[in-house]
Amino acid sequence: MAAMAPALRVCRGILKELRASIGPTYNKSLAYNYVMDQFRKNKITGERYCRAQQEAHHDSNTYLCLLGSTRTHLALHKLYHVKGECSQESAAAMVGLRLPTQPGGKGWEK
Repeated sequence: MAAMAPALRVCRGILKELRASIGPTYNKSLAYNYVMDQFRKNKITGERYCRAQQEAHHDSNTYLCLLGSTRTHLALHKLYHVKGECSQESAAAMVGLRLPTQPGGKGWEK
């Protein structure tokens, strides 16, 4: 299992993701208040409010991963999702490919 980042780094990462999704007024949102309240509540020890030793820290790492993955998914969806039909050439160009071309002289091309 991969080592977990320190709690302060996770908190800063979550706040960075909130700032990216909400905007400059992220510190007035309910999500910001909840995250800061939870980190302050579990600051003394992870065992005080949790069943397992590192459960609060693991939950915060999972939430940070969820926020980052959601932001990345939305960016990719916006990039590759088209509003209607597109030609084969434009679809291939969208993902960085080119359609094969047949050298001249075969008789079937125009």
